Amino acid sequence: MTDRFGYIKLADGRYREDKGFYYDDFEVGMVIEHRPGRTLTTTDNIWQSLIAMNQHPLHIEAEFARQTEFKELLMSSLVTFNVINGMTVHSLSQKAIANLGWDEVRLTHPVFVGDTLFAESEILEKRPSKSRPQQGIVTARTTGSNQDGKTVITYKRTFLVPMRSAAE
Repeated sequence: MTDRFGYIKLADGRYREDKGFYYDDFEVGMVIEHRPGRTLTTTDNIWQSLIAMNQHPLHIEAEFARQTEFKELLMSSLVTFNVINGMTVHSLSQKAIANLGWDEVRLTHPVFVGDTLFAESEILEKRPSKSRPQQGIVTARTTGSNQDGKTVITYKRTFLVPMRSAAE
């Protein structure tokens, strides 16, 4: 099976990457720093805003944005959410069966083109699934921050993940 965390031994000298945690690996109170960070671009902002049909000019029109209190394009909150949530997949939900929900999403500081975002998640609770005996439910609080350490977003996420015994 696995003799090095994050890898499955296939044969002597041969391993396959095995990303993410099983239900059994999560511990309430553990904190995972998600890396690498991600520097946001104008393209990220415009494409994601238009894909989501968010046509607010504060996100896609530089001249309009210059007239606002921000004086520059403001990243769409969906860009911020998607990038931070995407950073967590490698550890939190790479093995997940389903996302069950996001709660208490708070956008606490503006994000701009050129900001670099980082994320970390704390495991708040876990319990075996009542209806799926080989799976468990995990809830984490994720915090996204910028290059200056300012928190830009927080949320709770709950997901269904298999137990290690189910994989073996």
